[in-house]
Amino acid sequence: MRGWLMTAVVTLVGAVVRFWNVGYPTDKGTPIFDEKHYVPQTAQVLRNGGYEDNPGYELIVHPPFAKQLMAIGQELFGYDGIGWRFASALAGAITILLIIRIARRLTRSDLLGALAGILLIADGVSHVQSRMGMLDIFLALFVVAAFGCLVADREQMRARLAVAVREGFINNSAFGPSIGFRWWRVGAGVMLGAACGIKWSGIWYIAAFGLLTVIWSALARRAAGVEEPWLGALVKDVLPSLGGLVAIPVLVYVATWFPWMASETGIDRHVVGTKIQDVTWIPDTLQSLWYNAKNVYKFHVELVTSETNRHPWESKPWTWPMGLRPMLYYYDNSVTGCGAASCLGAIMLIGTPAMWWLAFPVIGWAIFRTIGRMDWRYAGVLVGYAAGLLPWFLNLDRQMYFFYVTPMAPFLVLLIVLAMGEVLGRSTAGSERRGTGMLVVALYVGIVVANFVWLWPILNGNPITPEMWQQQLWLPSWR
Repeated sequence: MRGWLMTAVVTLVGAVVRFWNVGYPTDKGTPIFDEKHYVPQTAQVLRNGGYEDNPGYELIVHPPFAKQLMAIGQELFGYDGIGWRFASALAGAITILLIIRIARRLTRSDLLGALAGILLIADGVSHVQSRMGMLDIFLALFVVAAFGCLVADREQMRARLAVAVREGFINNSAFGPSIGFRWWRVGAGVMLGAACGIKWSGIWYIAAFGLLTVIWSALARRAAGVEEPWLGALVKDVLPSLGGLVAIPVLVYVATWFPWMASETGIDRHVVGTKIQDVTWIPDTLQSLWYNAKNVYKFHVELVTSETNRHPWESKPWTWPMGLRPMLYYYDNSVTGCGAASCLGAIMLIGTPAMWWLAFPVIGWAIFRTIGRMDWRYAGVLVGYAAGLLPWFLNLDRQMYFFYVTPMAPFLVLLIVLAMGEVLGRSTAGSERRGTGMLVVALYVGIVVANFVWLWPILNGNPITPEMWQQQLWLPSWR
């Protein structure tokens, strides 16, 4: 009960922070930054019942599910800042709730669960993306939800193996017993399918989490005393994992396209017989969907950096862990209200330095704990973090932007919280050790919150003086 009360309080605080004046700012009543793509597309989705029919800017290059979710806000509040961003802010608030519960499950500590929620609230990337009519906060939500399902599945699997040990049938087979139907793994598959329905980068999480769950299965079988734990995981768990973490995501992904499939005017919906030759044994709907997917893939492959026309806020993935090249979403030097003769408003997507500048130390510590201590918690969180970062190194010529790190931010928070748990010490530690750890953790969390408060004006577009704006830009690469 105490854990859930803590969760409710911290989540409520996070929701207030995320929703505070969420409709501000706009670009003279129009969306800002990449909202200019997704907000009009969401309006089409709302008007048509779930699909786009007009390729504005010729840039309908992501699946429809995030826009279907954002349509809820436009339906409730209309075509304005609140309507554009309501669903994003709600997704951000739910992600806070999830990260609290996941951290609590990983650490068995209400305190560390609460601190995880506070750190995610105070993360600039998560905050800004929760207040934009864009796609990435939804990807983060479903990836985190999938990870939470896998953590719960691991516990359930080990509990079932413990029953087999206790009742004496753990080694009836050299491979160990079958675990039975695993609903949490099905839940992870549904979440991963939804993630792919947001952006195709969800595919990397399917691969990473699929490998992770098989390794966890093998290690659980070894801990239970199974004679051939790795073969047992391959024989007993791989096929169900393929069903839960591959087949189900595919079905969920296709389901997000159902409104498009039922439409007459959806983009590329009726290309069979005109733009492509009919293959009689394949349904026209699937042929059209494949044609659309090929066009989208072609767009992403050809979205390369031009030497003569570089985007001013482009960045590469080696700069992302520390947030060395943030993004300017909004800038207006004609605003008033800062108490000076000259004012400006700006929104910069920037990770709170007190957290993001610790990325490499905490990653190094997590690798040590994973390899040196076989700590499954660090291993799992590292896999989630790496799945958001490493795939982008496969095509460095592609245009890339800092907002791609949005799904990485919750895993960075979890890495920091696990490290804080080491600093805090066990509950059975002496009072002096525990007190010193508590002081260090409290000071660090205070620094993070203070850093977030300092950045607040440029995370929300509040009017500030030009002098204040310059004081916010700590590094040359932020300019």
